[in-house]
Amino acid sequence: MRYSCGMATSTSYRITADARDALNQRAKVEGVSATALLERLIVEGVRALDHPGIVFRGPDRNRRAALAAGPDVWEVVSRLRELDGPEERRIRVLSDESGVHPRLIRVALNYAAEHSDEIRSAIERNEQAVERARRAVEQRGALLG
Repeated sequence: MRYSCGMATSTSYRITADARDALNQRAKVEGVSATALLERLIVEGVRALDHPGIVFRGPDRNRRAALAAGPDVWEVVSRLRELDGPEERRIRVLSDESGVHPRLIRVALNYAAEHSDEIRSAIERNEQAVERARRAVEQRGALLG
């Protein structure tokens, strides 16, 4: 998940020395610039405030929105797409299958609706990985058959 959506502009904020030191130390651990880390923290923080229950996981090159105590948002949406019926029925079925409360499934859906390109892209990447794995199994079978 990349957050750069346009031309960067210079903005000046004053932060405490402790906040600056913590930012620089964490940026060094993650192997990114303090500016890149700060941008990610701001965007993710605002998104988390907009969608209580959503957190972000994964390394910098593969950040994913997820339910705090559950699956990634793309996984929720992907499974809901596989089910039949009206939205509320799908939510109920997924809740029964996964143990994730329907309210949290709706939180994931609301996030996905607002950030649909991000979620569609994650679903597509997963589908491509599944297809590559399927082809590898077929090729191994042909090789050994």
